[in-house]
Amino acid sequence: MSWKNEWQYLALIAGVFLACFYLPVGYDRFDNAMLEAFHLVRWYAREHVLLCLIPAFFIAGAIGVFVSQNAVMRYLGARANKILAYGVASVSGTILAVCSCTILPMFAGIYRMGAGLGPACAFLYSGPAINVLAIVLTARVLGLEMGIARAVGAIFFSVVIGLAMAFIFRGEEQQQQALQMAMPEEEAKRTLGQNSLYFAAMIGILVFANWGQPQETSGIWAAVYDAKWFLTAAFAAALGLMLVRWFQMRAWQIAAIAAVVAILALLLPEHPVVAFTAGFIGLSIFISTDKGELGDWFTTSWGFAKQILPLLLFGVFIAGALLGRVGQEGLIPSEWVVWAVGGNSLQANFFASFAGALMYFATLTEVPILQGLIGNGMGKGPALALLLAGPALSLPNMLVINSVLGIRKTATFIVLVVVMATFSGYFYGTFF
Repeated sequence: MSWKNEWQYLALIAGVFLACFYLPVGYDRFDNAMLEAFHLVRWYAREHVLLCLIPAFFIAGAIGVFVSQNAVMRYLGARANKILAYGVASVSGTILAVCSCTILPMFAGIYRMGAGLGPACAFLYSGPAINVLAIVLTARVLGLEMGIARAVGAIFFSVVIGLAMAFIFRGEEQQQQALQMAMPEEEAKRTLGQNSLYFAAMIGILVFANWGQPQETSGIWAAVYDAKWFLTAAFAAALGLMLVRWFQMRAWQIAAIAAVVAILALLLPEHPVVAFTAGFIGLSIFISTDKGELGDWFTTSWGFAKQILPLLLFGVFIAGALLGRVGQEGLIPSEWVVWAVGGNSLQANFFASFAGALMYFATLTEVPILQGLIGNGMGKGPALALLLAGPALSLPNMLVINSVLGIRKTATFIVLVVVMATFSGYFYGTFF
């Protein structure tokens, strides 16, 4: 045996052994942090995987199969009209209303289909950052001034970050342009209008299935919340009709799925997630055995799920261990966070941006968290810095971006978000 080849295995085994030997089990903070990690993973699995990620995986798979590569490159590619590409990417969040993790499958889909790095990164940032519901809630709870600053800052950020990524990695962008020029035109199987309606139906399912309960019990937001499952069902029915009419799925298959979903909805009206899940399971069963493009749709969606879901769950577990859930303690004491974000120094704004980039924020939860932090002395500048960095980044999000873009591009994207959020918060706190 040669130790020249075996020392690495010995070092790994010794490291794992020492970590287990000195594991701080029995200390209250460590034990509570582990419990918080499992609590957060369970909450994420219950609240986000079925309603958010599963539809997002199907949307991402559909982008990879049903949208022609030429169409993606025409509007978002490296050679696309910059005003159009960044304009579309920078306001996507107003439609999607998703969190930093749900945007990932769709980002991976458009990037792999040929979207330029700049527009793709603008889309990655804007998806969760320019959530119109979150901006409205920010204005109501934290003040109109903060809501406007968040909206303007997020749109500006998405464009600047996208342009900066494209400039920094311009050599790769030029190579991509050359490849795009050499690609032959693909014959479209469906019109742009048909594809648009198809994606609108899936996005409608994603948005309304995840529509959060507003604070008020009356008004338009409350009315939409009360009707969210009826609206979701309407979009699902429209999707089924389009699959039969334009994608050659058999009518009896859609009818069988609809019947099962309707029966479960009537039997378990208090648990609509059961019927929702059954619908996607039924769709998966039928399209997974198809030999044509519907089968490719399932295969591509499943590929995204295999790549992204384990990384997200692992990242959520680590985030829970470090910071805990809202109102709970992780390994990092909450008093440290409150102490570090007081005032409006560059250090306070940087810490708020950095901490926000690591934390996981479900859609709309960042507003009540900030409300509590401001009540405990957080400055207005650091509050905006956290609003601009937090919803768009998280530890789970970073792990998945790395698997798509690689370490250099991921690190650059993170640094751009944190630095821009830091200086934006500092200037906002100084002048307002």
